[in-house]
Amino acid sequence: MTDGIFIGLGGGRPQRLDLKRANRHGLIAGATGTGKTVTLQGIVEGFSAAGVPCFVADVKGDLSGLAMAGSATAKTHEAFAARATEIGFTDWAYRAMPVQFWDLFGQQGHPVRTTVSEMGPLLLSRLMDLNDVQEGVMTIAFHVADEEGLLLLDLDDLQAMLAHCAERAAELSTRYGNVSKQSIGAIQRALLQLRSQGAEHFFGEPALALTDLIALDDRGQGVVNILAADKLMASPKLYSTFLLWLMSELFEQLPEVGDPDKPVLAFFFDEAHLLFDDAPKALLDKIEQVVRLIRSKGVGIYFITQNPIDIPDSVAGQLGNRVQHALRAFTPRDQAAVRAAATTFRANPGVDVASAITELKVGEALVSLLQADGSPSPVERTLIRPPSSRVGPVTPPERRLLVETDAIGDRYDVLVDRESAEEMLAAKTEEAAASAAAAKAQGEEAKAEAVRQRDAARAAREAAQAQRAADRESADSPWAKAANSAMRSASSSIGRQVANEIGRQVFGTRRSRNSGAGGLIGQIARGVLGGLFRG
Repeated sequence: MTDGIFIGLGGGRPQRLDLKRANRHGLIAGATGTGKTVTLQGIVEGFSAAGVPCFVADVKGDLSGLAMAGSATAKTHEAFAARATEIGFTDWAYRAMPVQFWDLFGQQGHPVRTTVSEMGPLLLSRLMDLNDVQEGVMTIAFHVADEEGLLLLDLDDLQAMLAHCAERAAELSTRYGNVSKQSIGAIQRALLQLRSQGAEHFFGEPALALTDLIALDDRGQGVVNILAADKLMASPKLYSTFLLWLMSELFEQLPEVGDPDKPVLAFFFDEAHLLFDDAPKALLDKIEQVVRLIRSKGVGIYFITQNPIDIPDSVAGQLGNRVQHALRAFTPRDQAAVRAAATTFRANPGVDVASAITELKVGEALVSLLQADGSPSPVERTLIRPPSSRVGPVTPPERRLLVETDAIGDRYDVLVDRESAEEMLAAKTEEAAASAAAAKAQGEEAKAEAVRQRDAARAAREAAQAQRAADRESADSPWAKAANSAMRSASSSIGRQVANEIGRQVFGTRRSRNSGAGGLIGQIARGVLGGLFRG
């Protein structure tokens, strides 16, 4: 059927999802066991057959059956065949869809990874349940990493970057506002909890290329990408954050196409209430923005949840195509959900919506779809078409074979750990340590040289002092004193002799009575000369 996706028969006419309006989003709601999964399976088959790739979160594992054709020996065969006949679904036949399996943990499909930088501080803060102050510190860490060219690829890089910011807390506080070590410590603890949930498998390279999700097989059918989310559901914040990140990436990377003849991608978000539970207002605003604007990128988002009131009004107002299975009105909240669901449909005089919601059989739903002019069709009580693929999960050997033989190959299977913030910061630390060690060694050498010079100077002074002491000791010895006395005596005797001789030569030897003056002068001269020789 080329004029839309056949949903079922209601009000005596086929209910079809117009492909031109399929990017206006949708909702599939209903209590457990009312047939939501089969409805979802049939819609995904319709998109794939129309050449529209799909992304489906498989919470219970049942949707993996899309990869295998249904069987006439299955216990559901008779019921499905009877339903196909009842609603006039003449094209119904068992067939498989082209499928690619993905798994954040890499166990049931190809690993799905993104980098910490691509996730961004807002979604990471949501994932780590940080308060406003801690989210601000996280944003500063991202900004500093961007400024300094430090790649944040995995959680090790983020942890190293946070430690780096803690070391520079005083400097960063001056530039960007308070960066306390207490806040960084709280983020580090939240990061440890995130690791315990297995989130470290999600961050790294090679990162998922969206072109691998938006693909057709060789027959022109849209490839159905199935995310194994059964284990992921044990970490609901990781599950919801990942799907919100994926929607955000689609919004940011895909070009504007307006309203194409058919969607570029159909995105199915099972257990959608997890996206909104305890979400802060900033995050709700982000979700609303993505849902409102991604339509122009050619992406249709379909939320699957048990209770329609799980979806906030600001988002629910964007959902044009609606399939409502039965609700159980046992509690006041259930009754409120019935009333809320009844008011979201375009009225039909022939259908009492509030009553019908609690009376629907398994495989029956209230359906209202956007028409060609963009208006919602009147709500109709509709019998849902049977699926063509297997109802129920594939076996582990079947899954393994499908993973090994799909078009993706092994391009995501091997983790790549290239140089990033952790290695760059470690190299800087080692370089700083080496410089500090060299400076310390140089300082110690200079100190040692100063000590050697000081010791040499002290030794020289001590040697000089020892020499002077030795000289004094030698001068004060009895032998030295005797020699000095002898020298002084000899010099005195010689002096007197020389003086007498000079006197005789100068003044003569003959004395006269009137030679008193000459005698006096001679005496003076002899005294002077004697003094000189005694020196």
